[in-house]
Amino acid sequence: MTWKQLVLAAALAIAIPLARADVINGESAPDFTLTDINGQTHTLASYQGKMVILEWINHGCPFVANQYGTGTMQALQKEARDNGIVWLSICSTAPEKPDYLTPAQWQTTAQEKGGSADAILIDPDGTVGRLYGAKTTPHMYIIQQDGTLLYQGAIDDTPSTRPQDIPTAKNYVRAALGDIAAGRPIQTPLTKPYGCSVKYP
Repeated sequence: MTWKQLVLAAALAIAIPLARADVINGESAPDFTLTDINGQTHTLASYQGKMVILEWINHGCPFVANQYGTGTMQALQKEARDNGIVWLSICSTAPEKPDYLTPAQWQTTAQEKGGSADAILIDPDGTVGRLYGAKTTPHMYIIQQDGTLLYQGAIDDTPSTRPQDIPTAKNYVRAALGDIAAGRPIQTPLTKPYGCSVKYP
């Protein structure tokens, strides 16, 4: 690489952020209304007064499969719920995509995976996913009790589908929850999500 190419590469590295947000931390998370796999309606506003975690999900994605296959996501869900945090999993996979699941198929899958989400919400037209700028599965968001967005990005710092990599990965969501519980600012509030692209229409 020539000197000029090195300078250009450095300039690009500075100009292109590691993570870009479509919704802004420190501002109110957008409200939404979605139906879950059991036909119940949920709004974000209805959870005012409780911390909420949003998880974009697609079990056809190997990155999601790794988190669930190792029990990592289920354990985090249980930790969150044990601490009074609402966990909403959102699927924005379009009906025409191979990974799409009907509500009945979702009910079976959810039972097989053994997760602890409060609800699995269906977003078939991708409206809520696009509202939040959800790019990958998984893509994670933490919302404060007053509706303020606190964290958005990756589940951890190791973009891998290998089960053996999870124990050494830093789980950004768990770390953020630890910071919040300790009353200190979240050390890493914005990270670049990784995984499979959300299968929008």
